[in-house]
Amino acid sequence: MRKKVLKLVSLLGLALAVALFVPQRAAADEDDPPSRVARLSYTHGNVSFEPAGTDDWVTAVVNRPMTSGDKLWSDNGGRAELHLGSAAVRLSSNTGFSFLNLDDRTTQIRITEGVINIRVRRLDPDETFEIDTPNLAFSILREGNYKIDVNEAGDTTIVTVRNGQGEVTGGGSAYTIHSGETGTFAGIDQLDADVQSFRNYGDDFDRFCSDRDRREDRSQSSRYVSSDVIGYEDLDDNGGWRSVPEYGTVWFPHTTIVGWAPYRYGHWAWISPWGWTWVDDAPWGFAPFHYGRWVTVGGVWGWVPCAPRVVGVAYVRPVYAPALVAWVGGPHFSIGIGIGGGGGAGVAWFPLGPREVYVPSYHVSRTYVTNVNVSNTTVNNTVVNNYYNNVVVNKNVTNIRYVNQAAPNGVTATSQENFRSARPVGRNMMRIDRRDVETAQVNVTTPTVAPEQRSVLGSGGAATARPPARLQERAVVAKTPPPAAPVSFVRQQQEIQANGGRPPAISQMRQPRGGNDEQPRSNIRMAPPATAGTPQDGQGNNRPGQRQYNEGNRQGQQQRNDHNNSNRPGAPNNNAGQPPRNVQDNSNVPPAPVNAGQPQPDVRNNRNNRNKPQASDNAGQPPSNIQDKSNRPSAPVNAGQPQPDGRYNPNKPTGPDNAGQPPRNVQDNSNRPPVSSGGGQLPQANQPGNPPPNNARDRSYRDRPASARPNNSNPVPPVSPQLDQKQRQQDVQLRQKQDQERQRVEQKQVQEQQKVQQKSPDEPRRQQVDQRQQQRLQQLEQKHQQEQQKLQQNQQQQQQQERQKAKPESKPPKDKKDKEDKPPRNG
Repeated sequence: MRKKVLKLVSLLGLALAVALFVPQRAAADEDDPPSRVARLSYTHGNVSFEPAGTDDWVTAVVNRPMTSGDKLWSDNGGRAELHLGSAAVRLSSNTGFSFLNLDDRTTQIRITEGVINIRVRRLDPDETFEIDTPNLAFSILREGNYKIDVNEAGDTTIVTVRNGQGEVTGGGSAYTIHSGETGTFAGIDQLDADVQSFRNYGDDFDRFCSDRDRREDRSQSSRYVSSDVIGYEDLDDNGGWRSVPEYGTVWFPHTTIVGWAPYRYGHWAWISPWGWTWVDDAPWGFAPFHYGRWVTVGGVWGWVPCAPRVVGVAYVRPVYAPALVAWVGGPHFSIGIGIGGGGGAGVAWFPLGPREVYVPSYHVSRTYVTNVNVSNTTVNNTVVNNYYNNVVVNKNVTNIRYVNQAAPNGVTATSQENFRSARPVGRNMMRIDRRDVETAQVNVTTPTVAPEQRSVLGSGGAATARPPARLQERAVVAKTPPPAAPVSFVRQQQEIQANGGRPPAISQMRQPRGGNDEQPRSNIRMAPPATAGTPQDGQGNNRPGQRQYNEGNRQGQQQRNDHNNSNRPGAPNNNAGQPPRNVQDNSNVPPAPVNAGQPQPDVRNNRNNRNKPQASDNAGQPPSNIQDKSNRPSAPVNAGQPQPDGRYNPNKPTGPDNAGQPPRNVQDNSNRPPVSSGGGQLPQANQPGNPPPNNARDRSYRDRPASARPNNSNPVPPVSPQLDQKQRQQDVQLRQKQDQERQRVEQKQVQEQQKVQQKSPDEPRRQQVDQRQQQRLQQLEQKHQQEQQKLQQNQQQQQQQERQKAKPESKPPKDKKDKEDKPPRNG
């Protein structure tokens, strides 16, 4: 009996301890920042950036981490690309973009105008991926490729699903867009939906996105790096992989800077909630500075990556870190005469090596400390726990030795002024004594240097282009409630100073303080409860065996007679003799355009107006509101094809109707009389030998300036898989040869530097050696570039020859004998 009582007491005590522990743990987990960010990986033209919590637009800088509240504007002729985990987002010209929310499970994007392309390679079951536009919210339901186009007026959105599946929500209706479909949605308070099959004809932006996707798919680095590491696709062209016995496969960057070292050529920026964040100058400089570890092999720096996924082995998604370094210096660390930055108190740091534990300076839970380490380097939970207890809890750092603290060029230093002003470190380094650094105490957290406005903006200069004022606060429709608006940097700065120069906890920043921060977000309109809607033509979602909905019909309209019909656009019509469907019963709505039921790819300035006049049915009466286009060839009817002029105008009358004829069937019907235009007949749709109108271009871009219009050249046909595989092998062999050559040169240079330091440590002699070595590296780099260009030219010639060989296969060659036997043509 006594044992039972003791056991019961112990269980109650354990339950009480758990009850007391759980709220603390939950509160701590709320302070954990997201484990992923977005990387600005590519820019072209004028691309501007506005950090969250500020009102200043600066020139966008590649490798800048982006998170909730950050904004981008791609100006006329500009393009931009972002990567976030297993997804890529690309912006076309005149596109306004921002993150409403970006955390471990939610990606919520705001588009005020323009075109974006999104490729999602993996979508977890509990993950939300949503794009909010001025008149709808589009939720991605499966991995795939998606294109969203918002017109300049903000009242029409076109959603194209090349592959995948998504759902449009807006105006009280919901529409499912399947793979190979395009949906055009016009209106603000109520959507006019038109969902049609997608014709695979692209523009320059589509081809740009396809080329970038192909580049990622062909990346050899995916063999050695986790696919969740942002920026791994840039490693192939800027370095090489070599096997190192102690560390496995290591990546060695190709640099032309003598004495190059990690975390030296870039700048520091303040990005909440992480605080001080490294932004590297190199085009490949994201993955190696926010994941993995650095080590020197034979005097050359190499990056030890995060391991890729292995089937059957426990996997933790790599956790993003602002900078995986240890710190030397701060207010009490005196550095001698500086180079370009003056002397006095400075800040110094060096990269962490493999199996060394990273301790965040921002408020996190102990679980976060474990995940950010075990997912980035080869350490186990026991090592992390022991290090955390000794260094963080007990403040015992005297017995910790770091492998890179004594490495050549391992420690980099700059003044506090350069540090907080986001100035380039490589041009503002401070000279330090290596012996002092090797014996100095190491700080595991960032120095207590409070940021200023320049710290948040980064190194980008004042923006030469910014979005129009009408787009700044344009409201968008959201299905998922976004978090509160970002806290202004002015308030953040006060909290940081009160916290001793360190980032405040996330929960602390969320506490209500009154003022403008508590005002509701005027640029967000939550979507009303939605019921399944039916597109205008009733064909977009008519699939065999699929339930049909009529809830999308407006009041006052006769419900559509939507039957199960497999006659999709482009298919032959087998319903000859069937009564035509009654599409709508509304005399105030103008008749459907000639190509009814087809997507209007670029619907610009198209407002939903049902009171516009209907086109005249009198054949002899001249049509109204039609521009003089007598010099342009008349477009074929081509029901089921994209329109030559990508804009749909409800005020534009159709051709004269034949009196006495029954209403036109929206479906492709070979029995339908042709529509006359200018007294002539147009060829029937989908007839053999009739090309699609205007080469089936799905956009006209007439609302954009001429410089922003894409080149309407035909897409390049793909090459054979055998040739593609052969060219990949050629690329790999060339890279391996170049890496071996570079390795020999670098090791020889390290030996030369060591000899010079031993024999003649004077500065002029060392500078001469550095200049000579830098010239050798530049010559080697030029040689490798020429080899790469030559290989690419040969590959392009092979592709052209392959295409030329494939051309005659489509049309069998005529036999010369048959040609001779052919009777002569009568004159």
